[in-house]
Amino acid sequence: MELHTLKREHPNKKARLVGRGGTRGKTSGRGGKGQTARAGNKRRPEMRDIIKKIPKLRGYRFHSASIKATPVNVGALNIFKAGEVVNPKSLFEKNLIRNVGGKLPVVKILGTGEITVKVSIENCIISKAAKEKVEKAGGSVVSK
Repeated sequence: MELHTLKREHPNKKARLVGRGGTRGKTSGRGGKGQTARAGNKRRPEMRDIIKKIPKLRGYRFHSASIKATPVNVGALNIFKAGEVVNPKSLFEKNLIRNVGGKLPVVKILGTGEITVKVSIENCIISKAAKEKVEKAGGSVVSK
């Protein structure tokens, strides 16, 4: 052991210097002034604002921006003639559905109402109740 290697057992504690970086980050607890405190200083990207506005649920297989199927009740299909094919294109032509974002939407046929016409359903999601009613009326369902 030599004199220059000696160390104190309890060294003096230094007063913390504020506003010089360290663990407190950017302004070190001193706030912000100047340009960043003024109105109109919007630096965050617009896309982030859009994402913040989307409703967010949590959990397995959740997609916040998932495309919902456009519902069509089975009772509305009576405007078709017997033997006609019901698909998103024919539903659009009969004004039962609208384009979504310039494209034909995914269609789900629900079981509300009664169907009396024999039709063939293609490229549509269909509920159990609706499928039973279509098949009872003599129609057919080609699964997607």
